[in-house]
Amino acid sequence: MKEIKTADLCDRFSSTEHFQIAEPMFQIFGGKRAFGGQIATLKVFEDNVLVQETLKKPGNDKVLVIDGGGSHRCALLGDNLARRAMDNGWSGLVIYGCIRDSAAINQMPIGIRALHTHPLKSHKRGLGERDVLITFAGVNFRSGHFLYADEDGIIVSQQSLI
Repeated sequence: MKEIKTADLCDRFSSTEHFQIAEPMFQIFGGKRAFGGQIATLKVFEDNVLVQETLKKPGNDKVLVIDGGGSHRCALLGDNLARRAMDNGWSGLVIYGCIRDSAAINQMPIGIRALHTHPLKSHKRGLGERDVLITFAGVNFRSGHFLYADEDGIIVSQQSLI
């Protein structure tokens, strides 16, 4: 994928009617500062079983967007799952929730955006939904749409911009 610069994409495509910009609420994790690709979505709450199952599959340069309900009570991703995502070809992850093992994740060549860190692992009930419309940070995320992230922010488009 070409170099991603969200400011340049905004300048070029901001008049597109299916263009959205996420509210600036995410922290940057991982060694890959910019990433993008087609979106796959998960909706879970304090339970990362579906996250584990999804990251076992080939990512094909997609971005996994996880609606964790904005919970600050546990982490949905740690260094083992981040490594699995990287090894299986996921471009990056956006998590409306927390991660843990941030020091190790920051050494990995993967892009991750999350609200915060939390040392406690999540529950393991297997509850949640895949490939559903999820909404947070003022953006509607749909599987099959495209997401681009860098140090300046996150943008989402119905069509590929790169």
